[in-house]
Amino acid sequence: MMREAVIVEAVRTPIAKGKPVIGDLSGLHAAQLLAQPLQEVLRRAGLEYSDVDYLAGGCVTQAGEQSSNITRNAWLTLSDDYSAGATTMDNQCGSAQTANHVISSMIGSGSVDIGIACGVESMSRVSMGSNVMNGPGFYLPETWAWDTPPNQFVHAERIAQNRGITREMIDQLGFNSQMRAKTAWDEGRFDREVMGIEVPALDDEGVPNGETRLVTKDQGMRETTLEGLAGLRPIMPDGIHTPGTSSQISDGAAAILWMTAEQAQQRGLKPRARIITDCVVGTDPYYLLDGPVDATRRLFERSGMTKDDIDLFEINEAFAAVVLSWAQVYDIDTDKVNVNGGAMALGHPVGSTGARLICTALHELERSDKTTALITMCCGSAIGTGTIIERI
Repeated sequence: MMREAVIVEAVRTPIAKGKPVIGDLSGLHAAQLLAQPLQEVLRRAGLEYSDVDYLAGGCVTQAGEQSSNITRNAWLTLSDDYSAGATTMDNQCGSAQTANHVISSMIGSGSVDIGIACGVESMSRVSMGSNVMNGPGFYLPETWAWDTPPNQFVHAERIAQNRGITREMIDQLGFNSQMRAKTAWDEGRFDREVMGIEVPALDDEGVPNGETRLVTKDQGMRETTLEGLAGLRPIMPDGIHTPGTSSQISDGAAAILWMTAEQAQQRGLKPRARIITDCVVGTDPYYLLDGPVDATRRLFERSGMTKDDIDLFEINEAFAAVVLSWAQVYDIDTDKVNVNGGAMALGHPVGSTGARLICTALHELERSDKTTALITMCCGSAIGTGTIIERI
């Protein structure tokens, strides 16, 4: 008999700018960065380190300080209790979302009673691609059937062309993302989900100056107008995506505390949400980033739900065309999508974004007194991840 796995706490760090601009979190080692939300979910729940059985964490660029099981290393910085197991996984941008699937499933099957799903990416300190040492990290045999260059901007443009998405449409989405993120911060919507972090203060060269400062807010938001977005130069020749309609390189971490419903009851903790269904699916490598379309289809097939059963949608804004393609296929009311902004405004620390989206979705369900949220992402290697959560 499957046990019920429930979320009892969810928190994220502010999202800071990564390269080429040195952001506020770049003075922290990646293990220190991930350790912060791990510690915070336990503090909020009143748990000891020894109460946790297992951690699953997402991290895409597992090189340098993010190598050698960064999830375990971050955990060991916090306590001399070493009993919890830990795994770090790379499912590209969906890594931390998949980590939540793993922890929920392990609790349901009886493998663990209490677990943490998390993710981290310090893109200012460990550059994307730095884990590729011996040629492309993408094996293409002679019999490979797809035209799949490694540049994701190529695939974003293919999706736009396939769906008839225009420059005006993506600029509008980029503008909306910035405006929604600003409104969310102005109205205090992120106050509960974002923890403040004390970090080393840096000089103009990005070197710690011996002082510290408290970081409490996402850095990716910027003054934006439609006219300004329209004036940006596309990344690809003859393309439509610009830095204003693509996700931002960022630093950040997030953590979700899971346990059995029975454990929550025994400890006097309120179950806040459960997973109704989840999936990781393959998508057409020619388009590479259209995975949310296939993941959403799988979620609806498995759950018997339709778009009308979903109160909120969180779809990662890797590129504007990804969101617009998915919304077009399912005729989604965009007023229910990324209502507090997305990765074009907030940032996209790739290994942690999946947990960040679940954290944001849960807090927004609670704030707006709604029940269900669908979270979906495109991922490198032509993967789509999907989760439907239900507020309890």
